[in-house]
Amino acid sequence: MSDIKKIMVALDFTSYSKSTFDYAVNIAKNLNAQLTVASIINSRDISAVEMVASMGYEVDSEHYVEGVKAERENLLKIFIEDSHVDRENVRTIFKVGNPTNELLKLIVTENVDMIVMGVKGRTDIEHIFVGSVAEKLFRRSPVPVLSHRDEKNAERLREKIAHG
Repeated sequence: MSDIKKIMVALDFTSYSKSTFDYAVNIAKNLNAQLTVASIINSRDISAVEMVASMGYEVDSEHYVEGVKAERENLLKIFIEDSHVDRENVRTIFKVGNPTNELLKLIVTENVDMIVMGVKGRTDIEHIFVGSVAEKLFRRSPVPVLSHRDEKNAERLREKIAHG
């Protein structure tokens, strides 16, 4: 097995992101690897903001992107403080675009050895399946993709398996 020296963790900053970040930090520490946080602001969301703006509302995509990025940076700062990881050991990349495509590009351009992703779902049905971005990365990534389940999702899956 080749050495894992660069790990990228993909975060969308939903409620599952903190535990995924902590998981990636622990793996990076144990492997003495560099950690890069990648967060993709979905261009589909920007298109929706632009559509609302075209209806005469005072919103614009530039301010939307700035606001989302600032909110995610603040959350990441809290994640880093809570995890007791040195900020110097965490690189952050924010991109705008299609999350799957942007993450795949980053895997290549950043020479990543592994990607860590959370598995999220909002309904019981979605808890059985992997999110669409993660699913696409599992199929298309040139490097190993490690999926993380927070304890709540893991317990839900255990219950479903145990009770048929």
